[in-house]
Amino acid sequence: MQEPRVLAALCGALLCASGLLAASGDFCDSSICLNGGTCLLGQDSVSSYCLCPEGFTGLLCNETEKGPCSPNPCYHNAGCQVVDSSHRGDVFTPYVCDCPPGFVGIHCESKCMTSLGMEGGAIADSQISASSLHMAFLGLQRWAPELARLHRSGIVNAWTASNYDRKPWIQVNLLRKMRVTGVVTQGASRAGSAEYVKTFKVAYSLDGRKFHFIQDEEGSGDKVFVGNINNRGLKVNLFSTPLETQYVRLYPVACHRGCTLRFELLGCELNGCSEPLGLKDHKIPDRQITASSSYKMWGLRAFSWFPFFGRLDNQGKINAWTAQSNSPNASEWLQVDLGSQKQVTGIITQGARDLGHIQYVASYKVAHSNNGVSWTEYKEPGAVDSKIFLGNLDNNSHKKNMFETPFSARYVRVLPVSWHNRITLRLELLGC
Repeated sequence: MQEPRVLAALCGALLCASGLLAASGDFCDSSICLNGGTCLLGQDSVSSYCLCPEGFTGLLCNETEKGPCSPNPCYHNAGCQVVDSSHRGDVFTPYVCDCPPGFVGIHCESKCMTSLGMEGGAIADSQISASSLHMAFLGLQRWAPELARLHRSGIVNAWTASNYDRKPWIQVNLLRKMRVTGVVTQGASRAGSAEYVKTFKVAYSLDGRKFHFIQDEEGSGDKVFVGNINNRGLKVNLFSTPLETQYVRLYPVACHRGCTLRFELLGCELNGCSEPLGLKDHKIPDRQITASSSYKMWGLRAFSWFPFFGRLDNQGKINAWTAQSNSPNASEWLQVDLGSQKQVTGIITQGARDLGHIQYVASYKVAHSNNGVSWTEYKEPGAVDSKIFLGNLDNNSHKKNMFETPFSARYVRVLPVSWHNRITLRLELLGC
């Protein structure tokens, strides 16, 4: 038992310190100091003392030293590592947090696993390219890269590389430098047979010309990720170190039948403040979503396109907000009360369909307020006029716009400027 041993040793050390047993040399025996401490002969009134290893203190090295990592300042079960002051340079934090996959920030405080837009459509077709594609049925079926969107349905619903392509790849241009933390992959069915990517590599680039492959944990070569085992299920792979990049390429290594792929990229904006603020998941209650007016189909309240329907990806026959009339000069608006002041960094918009008619907002302005009374329209730095954002091109795809200068506000308004058929909107706000 260690406790009696500690007490006995402590008593011995105290006797030594008082000089009562100064003549004895037994107290430099290795058993005196605990936890790997070294016993050294003392001077003057102290005959011996313990030199403790890092992390321990006390007369006999029997106490745990309280350092910058105790208690752990890192979030989400991240590891804390003390930084040697001699190697700190210009970094004055005495520790670093080793973030688990999907989390970023000095203290791993920010979750960075948002879908970047393959499935929702925020990534446009023009941003997706590939080394080749498969043409079937006399060229009538084109398994093109822009079809490689997670959960896409239809007969031709994925990307398939050409049978003659020995080093196939598919690429996404994010249009700006972003933080990418993982990828979700899925196969598809082609001509009644399951096809999927079993293993693959990931490469990244800032300029679209010079690419680097993610390396394995041992540093011995390119990391090979495990992909799918069928054509329906999803396989999530999170990167051990987030990528800060603009271009991402997936290189199939082993495929079942054909190299057929649907996928989504996971990540966030570089500032780490781009999480959905609560419209889609209903964290923002209905009463906090208001509008200038609402369209009543056939004049009946029961068939009204109320503002609280204006949530991203909302489903149903009435599934969006529609203004009562197509009033000009951005006089109609949809307003969100965030409940408290938040940092707002972006917005995602979406249209809807009414009795088969496609409706969406093609362009809009954004205004913000802290009291719901005094409003400021968003402007780019140095601009005189309010910024007009490009909106949607159809009724279902997502269109994401990030604010070059994020703002802090409790209330946010979207002011439609142009539209197709009717002013109709579903949206999500991004921030933290």
